[in-house]
Amino acid sequence: MKTKAGRLSKTTKNDLITYAMVIVVYIVMQILVSTGHVSSLIQGLLVPFCTYVIVAVALNLTVGILGELSLGHAGFMCVGAFSSAVFSLAFKDAIPGGLRFFLALLIGAAAAAMVGFLVGIPVLRLRGDYLAIVTLAFGEIIKNIINALYLGVDENGVHFTMKDALSLNMADDGVMLIKGAQGVTGTPNDSSFTIGVVLVLVTLFIVLNFIHSRTGRAVMSIRDNRIAAESIGINVTKYKLIAFTISASLAGVAGVLYAHNLSTLNALPKNFGYNMSIMILVFVVLGGIGNIRGSIIAAVLLTLLPEVLRALSDYRMLIYAIVLIAMMIFNWSPNAIFLRKRLKQRLTTGRKSGKEA
Repeated sequence: MKTKAGRLSKTTKNDLITYAMVIVVYIVMQILVSTGHVSSLIQGLLVPFCTYVIVAVALNLTVGILGELSLGHAGFMCVGAFSSAVFSLAFKDAIPGGLRFFLALLIGAAAAAMVGFLVGIPVLRLRGDYLAIVTLAFGEIIKNIINALYLGVDENGVHFTMKDALSLNMADDGVMLIKGAQGVTGTPNDSSFTIGVVLVLVTLFIVLNFIHSRTGRAVMSIRDNRIAAESIGINVTKYKLIAFTISASLAGVAGVLYAHNLSTLNALPKNFGYNMSIMILVFVVLGGIGNIRGSIIAAVLLTLLPEVLRALSDYRMLIYAIVLIAMMIFNWSPNAIFLRKRLKQRLTTGRKSGKEA
């Protein structure tokens, strides 16, 4: 935590700045909401902001730290969302709200981690475009299975089928949990902005500590040079699987938060399909691959921008595309990177001169 001089290390300072940034934004938003300066539209986006921040940070762990391109995080979100929604609906009247949501979080995270582990065993032997295609296919498979699944519970136990609701053969007092393409209805609305911010902070704590740990350094060594990492005895498959499983589990947490913010949960393409996976990847790329703080900012801005531009119905997506291109150039153009470094160097030199004076 500290250097020999007794001061905080640069890494610790950066982590504390990231935590402080989230906390300050939360406090400011709470003040604005309490004073009536935030529209109902923006208030409705507060929980989705937290959801997309969590899943963007989770994907950055795979893409930026592990160095593997995954397009299946929408599928892990879907697993976490539906497993937790089914649990909350089944025990809606039996368990108090706070405890029920906490247990739903654990179930969603565990289910997504288990699926991520099982998928990662064969998939992580692939690299590059092949890994991206396979993980994308996994996400689509999960979505289609959920859309065809009917699940119910009665006094005789759990019933499920992939035909239709009548094939469940439940008793009259049975409860339908998953209604095929209609999804899950009646999920308790346990999500809130405060809970979302707490989960964001927990996600940041897990990811940042993982990056700075011995395991995280081993994962980054695999990313930088796989052959060199193997030559010094690092078990490549083991460490890749650890990072991928943690990333999938955090995506499941995002799915739990997403599911408990809706009264009806459907496995639609816009929710858990290809477009969602690409959007999450855009958050990571535009924020900077491996840059956790950048993923947070990109997720918030790119979620907010289409809603802010909704009044410009004819030009909304055009402006959105232009902003994406501008951000991409600013983040990845060699000339833009050089100018940012020059500006940072001048600011640093100016500060040193001021201190010496």
